[in-house]
Amino acid sequence: MTVTATRHARAFARWAVEPTAAVVPLIRSRVRAVLDGWPVTAEIADVLLLAVSELTGNVVLHAATTRRMRVGVTLRAGWLHLEVTDGAPTPPRPPLPRTATDPDAETGRGLLIIQLMAAEAGGELTFTAGEFGNRAKVRVPARTPARTPARTSAV
Repeated sequence: MTVTATRHARAFARWAVEPTAAVVPLIRSRVRAVLDGWPVTAEIADVLLLAVSELTGNVVLHAATTRRMRVGVTLRAGWLHLEVTDGAPTPPRPPLPRTATDPDAETGRGLLIIQLMAAEAGGELTFTAGEFGNRAKVRVPARTPARTPARTSAV
């Protein structure tokens, strides 16, 4: 486990763990501890904590044959980057559109929820597949974007 925090424009923390169910809450707790020390709004921290839980849980469920899962969180130039990588030989399935999700299914919504929450916060969820496995990356601003108040019309 590596955790480095600086006063400069870049700070990061990384972990390499075996993908087991027991490690999911441990990684979430460690990410929370890191975010508590960074200038991150509570709303954005919640997005990242949900994302790390879902993404590490997906590795445990769908890529459990891999020996290592890597998780990293970086704060750089006002943006948070969360990366979860595995050693799986097949790429992850991108989230299905909301209209294609079975409302009675017990699984299959996690990536869609992360994608929607990241987009609402002004960020994104991306996937890449490579020679050494797959990478899911969530990128969000460290601060919640200012919302313009809705205009009301005078009657």
